[in-house]
Amino acid sequence: MSDIRWKTFWLGLSLLGASLIIWAAKSLVAALIFLCIALVIYIVNHLYWLHQLQIWLKTPSLNEVPDGRGVWAIIFSGLFQHQRKNSRAEVELVTALEGFQRATSALPDGVVVLNHRDEIEWCNPPAELLLGLDASKDSNQPIQNFVRYAEFISYLQSKKYNNKITVKSARNIETTLQIQLIVFGTSQKLLICRNISAQEKIDTMRRDFIANVSHELRTPLTVVGGFLETLLDTKDAVTDSTRTYFDLMINQTERMRLIIEDLLTLSRIESNNEVPSASLINMSTLLTMIQSDANALSNGKHTILLDAEDSLNIKGSREELLSAFTNLVTNAIRYTPEGGTITMHWQLKNKQAVFSVSDTGIGIEERHIARLTERFYRVDTGRSRDTGGTGLGLAIVKHILSRHKAKLKVKSTLGKGSTFSIVFPQSRTVSEPNKEAA
Repeated sequence: MSDIRWKTFWLGLSLLGASLIIWAAKSLVAALIFLCIALVIYIVNHLYWLHQLQIWLKTPSLNEVPDGRGVWAIIFSGLFQHQRKNSRAEVELVTALEGFQRATSALPDGVVVLNHRDEIEWCNPPAELLLGLDASKDSNQPIQNFVRYAEFISYLQSKKYNNKITVKSARNIETTLQIQLIVFGTSQKLLICRNISAQEKIDTMRRDFIANVSHELRTPLTVVGGFLETLLDTKDAVTDSTRTYFDLMINQTERMRLIIEDLLTLSRIESNNEVPSASLINMSTLLTMIQSDANALSNGKHTILLDAEDSLNIKGSREELLSAFTNLVTNAIRYTPEGGTITMHWQLKNKQAVFSVSDTGIGIEERHIARLTERFYRVDTGRSRDTGGTGLGLAIVKHILSRHKAKLKVKSTLGKGSTFSIVFPQSRTVSEPNKEAA
């Protein structure tokens, strides 16, 4: 740009100097005529090169950049350099895009690139197979026109893509798809689709196996427990020296029975694909009953408090939520030393119903919290067995909450106590009194 300024400056200065010389040598009129002719030639020259620039811009090509004269030589040289950089960048971008497409095409998962309007920009062959797309025909079409699952539409519109959704394929009823959206760039999205039918079959086989084995074990355990109790109740059938062993066998038989019952409960909840009931639950009655049962379990060893909003109710399965709430309260009693306090809170926070159980118990280390809902995971194995825990309670709670679209949050300080909170979605929260609540 500085070269153009200097060339223009010296050209103007030269014309002015020549005009002054003509004026001095001949006359002012001659000088003005010379200056006008020079300006006309200068303007015509610019118009010519502007026309050449316009022609080149219609089909810009490195092989056809005009040479130019004077300042236009500098302009066309700059355009040539800029166009060469753009061409090089374009080649690199195309190469990178082709590499990305080859890599994603090799993936077993379906990948769809969506623009800011949720329109299809590109998809790989697995996505075409799993979702019924056609990359050549469906480009720039809204993804909702082709992936019409109600769960997916709600997921797309929610703008919350932390979790994955599972849907049954409309193309093949035996195929189960797992879909997740990932936001990238400014407002683009990456749709990742995976066929999880094989994994689902394995999970179903595992659940059926556990349910069948548990069911088959329940009867012989009941028989064994019954015989042991009969022997203990029969006079002189058990000597004093062996009575301790019989008591231990009865305790362990009862513990195995509780584990089997929890396994059957968990299997039943996991295999239930139906949406839980949306009947209105009278939470005041339910929580009062839970408090009464908790006092009976504690047997006066703890202080059980209830702080509840009477006008706050929720929609859901009363039986399942009773099981979830009772599990949390029972755990609090088991892991709180004698003389401690357990407090149940039922309140509205950010338009969402929240049930929480706080205790003054032993607390939980941070490293254990993420794994609390795993089957048979115990923070303290010995203590869990002593208190009668099966290691399945929180796993049952997790699946019940998943069915009700609720979340479990845990806060704990080692040696000071814990707070387990269940946060229900606004759609299941009713903050007005309802006499018809169950």
